Amino acid sequence: MTEENRTSEPSEGPAQRCGLIAIVGRPNVGKSTLLNALVGQKVSITSRKAQTTRHRITGVRTVEEAQFVFVDTPGFQTKHGTALNRNLNRTVHGALGDVDVVLFVVEAGKFGLDDAKVLDLLPKDKPVVLVANKLDTVHRRAELMPWLKSMQERRNFEEFVPLSATKDADALRLMQILKPHLPQQDWYYDSEALTDRSERFLASELIREKLFRLTGDELPYSATVVIDRWEEEGQLRRISATIVVERDAQKGMIIGHAGERLKRIGSEARQELERLTESRVFLELWVKVRSGWADSEEHLRSYGYE
Repeated sequence: MTEENRTSEPSEGPAQRCGLIAIVGRPNVGKSTLLNALVGQKVSITSRKAQTTRHRITGVRTVEEAQFVFVDTPGFQTKHGTALNRNLNRTVHGALGDVDVVLFVVEAGKFGLDDAKVLDLLPKDKPVVLVANKLDTVHRRAELMPWLKSMQERRNFEEFVPLSATKDADALRLMQILKPHLPQQDWYYDSEALTDRSERFLASELIREKLFRLTGDELPYSATVVIDRWEEEGQLRRISATIVVERDAQKGMIIGHAGERLKRIGSEARQELERLTESRVFLELWVKVRSGWADSEEHLRSYGYE
């Protein structure tokens, strides 16, 4: 019997499971860190700056017969002042429409007004798992019991999972809890897939991550990165990218004295891109001012916002 014939026969093992799992919560509760832990590799950028994630990011992890398709969403914006914030909230709403399970991520022992606003958005007809992240910051675990009781009064959560998103063992435990909630159906992706996003998209995100990490609180989050050129020559990637900001002062802040800060942003981004693509990378970075881009639907579309 040929290998082709064997793989076409019905499997005698467990039926395949596959489902979409949305990761939602207010900004800065660790959603992107959790996604990367669940996938087992970085597919979403992280920063201590609130509202780092701006797009719907899909991460994929296949374990035995189950394929988990995680959807990381922007933190829901309670202030809708700009077109960018309205765009981010549309992304959150869109992600919730067609998922099988929702992970509602909060900080363990905490629940504020912004958390409550996100909870009110969650669909009533979908199972919601309460993920109490940053468990390592809770010094007395017994204090979580009255907090958990108050949370269960807010909604009848399907499961309660306290964890630290930085710990691989906690991520694997969460997947085992989610597994029974996945429908029995064929996988959406190849078993080796990690994300549905292209290398080009991931490159722009990695540059933006380094930008935020190296400017700290000096730079407002209304800065974005556009890939202008992407050329592949064997094991070499030639990439040109533009960092777009709203004011001249922000441009100077990014470039730094004698261009040192921009060089460091480029150097750190290039090193991570080389690990991501497993190739050599030549990276050019430019900084341009586009006044009011974050409040322009036209600019948002041209910069790749859905």
